[in-house]
Amino acid sequence: MEGEDDIKGGGSKFRRICVFCGSSQGKKTSYHDAAIDLGKELISSFNSLVLPLNSPPWSMVQMSISSLVRDSRSRVSRNIDLVYGGGSVGLMGLVSQAVHSGGRHVIGVIPKTLMPREITGVTVGEVKAVADMHQRKAEMAKHSDAFIALPGGYGTLEELLEVITWAQLGIHDKPVGLLNVDGYYDALLSFIDQAVEEGFIPPSARHIIVSALTAKELVKKLEEYVPSHEGVASKLSWEMEQQLGYSQQYDVS
Repeated sequence: MEGEDDIKGGGSKFRRICVFCGSSQGKKTSYHDAAIDLGKELISSFNSLVLPLNSPPWSMVQMSISSLVRDSRSRVSRNIDLVYGGGSVGLMGLVSQAVHSGGRHVIGVIPKTLMPREITGVTVGEVKAVADMHQRKAEMAKHSDAFIALPGGYGTLEELLEVITWAQLGIHDKPVGLLNVDGYYDALLSFIDQAVEEGFIPPSARHIIVSALTAKELVKKLEEYVPSHEGVASKLSWEMEQQLGYSQQYDVS
């Protein structure tokens, strides 16, 4: 039954995280390393404390309660599956290989027209071919509990800004994170701060975006995220509109 492994792992509130990233690796090795680190963090098992076999019984007594708590937590894996853009090249290929190699499920969503360009060689996990970019974004969002953006180009930014906008509107309340590798997103964050200062983004909506320099710190922040902004409409209203469709025809001429 789907989800049983996640419940047993118990290491994260998320079952699946969607990762937006480039179909190229970029010029810095730090981008390459960050993609692999993020993949490993999603499936990470923390090292638990192991006593030598010849340790005397009183060594356990010497442990503080806090050490025991840390040790019990360290036995838990995150067990988070990956949703991503479906490509086998660039940062997309690196993060998907890392998660798949760690034994977790990978769902790749890719428009049919991009398959010759973004898929080379053997793909990993489950590949969902869709009709266009709009369907790709909707499908990725539907299967995910949170979103993370690695460094990328126009496509990554477009996907990132759309899920941020959806959060602001109240379409979803899932956390959105930036893995700000070597300050890659500093300029974007400065722009958003400027937009807040100039009155184009409400200060409460600034908190939709969570950022960190490392994958470990970012995933931790996403797990602790609590929405603090008010959506334009409730999530239930958006869901009801999707189910019912438009009941009226509007004359926009």
